[in-house]
Amino acid sequence: MHTVMLRRGLLAWVSRVGGVLVLLCCSLSLLYVMTCSPPHSDDPMLSHALPRAGPNHPSMGGTGPGIGAGGGGTGGARAGAFQSGGPPGSQSYQALLQEREEQHRLHISSLKKQIAQLKEALQERSQQLKGVQESLKRGAGGPAEGQEAGAGSQGGGLGEAQGAKSQQTDLQEFLRSQLSKAEVTAGSRLPSEYAVVPFESFTLQRVYQLEMGLTRHPEEKPVRKDKREELGEVLEMALHSLNTPSSQQDGKSAAGKTQTSKVYSPSDFIEGITRTEKDKGTLYELTFRGESTHEFRRLVLFRPFGPLMKVRNERVDTVNIPINIIVPLSRRTDKFKQFMHNFREVCVRQDSRVHLTVVYFGKEQMSEVRSTLENTSREVNFKNYTLLQLDEEFSRGRGLDVGARAWKGGNVLLFFCDVDIYFTADFLNTCRLNTQPGKKVFYPVLFSQYNPTLIYGSPEHVPPVEQQLVIKKDTGFWRDFGFGMTCQYRSDFINIGGFDIDIKGWGGEDVHLYRKYLHSNLLVVRAPSRGLFHLWHEKQCADELPPDQYRMCMQSKAMNEASHGQLGMLFFRQEIEAHLRKQKQQQNSNPKKT
Repeated sequence: MHTVMLRRGLLAWVSRVGGVLVLLCCSLSLLYVMTCSPPHSDDPMLSHALPRAGPNHPSMGGTGPGIGAGGGGTGGARAGAFQSGGPPGSQSYQALLQEREEQHRLHISSLKKQIAQLKEALQERSQQLKGVQESLKRGAGGPAEGQEAGAGSQGGGLGEAQGAKSQQTDLQEFLRSQLSKAEVTAGSRLPSEYAVVPFESFTLQRVYQLEMGLTRHPEEKPVRKDKREELGEVLEMALHSLNTPSSQQDGKSAAGKTQTSKVYSPSDFIEGITRTEKDKGTLYELTFRGESTHEFRRLVLFRPFGPLMKVRNERVDTVNIPINIIVPLSRRTDKFKQFMHNFREVCVRQDSRVHLTVVYFGKEQMSEVRSTLENTSREVNFKNYTLLQLDEEFSRGRGLDVGARAWKGGNVLLFFCDVDIYFTADFLNTCRLNTQPGKKVFYPVLFSQYNPTLIYGSPEHVPPVEQQLVIKKDTGFWRDFGFGMTCQYRSDFINIGGFDIDIKGWGGEDVHLYRKYLHSNLLVVRAPSRGLFHLWHEKQCADELPPDQYRMCMQSKAMNEASHGQLGMLFFRQEIEAHLRKQKQQQNSNPKKT
């Protein structure tokens, strides 16, 4: 019993001693904390283990140096307390941690920017590489992009590739839409002749243009650097297309022919025409000499305000394309003899694929016209002509209409001509190349000659006709207001309704026919022709003409006489002569000093 009581007493004493010790330890710990911890700290453990957020720390809502309160101002208030009190060692340690944290934050931000730039550059290079690969695949007949996936594409790379493909598809669709909207393969309905966008023609060294103003010339070298580079690029691409080997040529028959070994060079280029539709692009048609005399190669290129697009590469054989030249005539036998002299040289001796139809009005001088034709037939063995006589008042539209409908040999290419027109063999080929039944008609802009007496000073100094045919600003002008000389197939002329035969005398009928073609879906090719000339002759405007026709006749007469500068010299002739007389008198009144 005594032993049990002793054990219970010992346990109670140990418990009390243990309690006192625990209480003593807690007191000592509390005393230590109160003595060593900074007064601002709410959590002594965290205040010594973690860096404290300052006013610039983004996670605490700090707003920058000098701001101690405001939105998120708690961190700023704590920083202020920290800086105003506490041990110096803790303050320097906290400042060091903040500086390191700021350095790491800036470094991470810089790395993120560099990664974004590298991704952008990589995506751009990938798109360029894919474009080249697609071009090579199309050239080799391989699969298009998207039919087989790359082994290294993964994650976001596939999405970027699909986006690049979509953008390239959209671009191609846009370029094709520009091509389809432009007048390349078909014409569009136009309200009037003023809505036509004319072509310019060019060779290796010259550009033949309509819009000159008072400073440019009808024929000149391309002065502007961009124009030279543009035409040079077009010619280079055309030659590259012609000389690129291929198993099958565009425009060949179904049977097909193997490609020839001819290498085309700039010397094979004959001429080209170009025009720009400012909301669509620029069209180029280039003609090269083919492998035989009557064979040509024509390339059609289109620049839709971007890279050139090859539209066609076709072989054009003109050996079986005769031309029926129709000439209405009334008297003027001297001019007809001059016309036949050029016809004999160009059409019979050089081309030999021409039929001549002369529609003569009246009976006076009819025998002379028939004699001229018969002499030409006998001298050069030329039988392809037809002489039609109409015993009625002269009407150019009526004569051309009769001549076109009198042809019974099927669909033929017609060239409506006048007796005072001079043309070359090159023009006849241009006429063939720029017309196509049911698709295209050709309205060349001819070069109209000024009065040779005014050009060369006097009748004694006027050279032969062949030497007068020089395309210069002082020798003539592009007759862009005339629509009488035209090339079209007989089927198109009949389907369009022909001429308005109610128009009598001079002028008007050609404009009506021209407007009919503009209102149709046929493509009207309007371009200056370097091989078509209007020879000067004195124009008589009859008093019997209606006011509108008389006004057109007088305007044409004034335009035909001389250039702007030459007419100015004529207008001020008296003033110039008075000046010269005054100068001579002053020289006579002031004798030379000895």
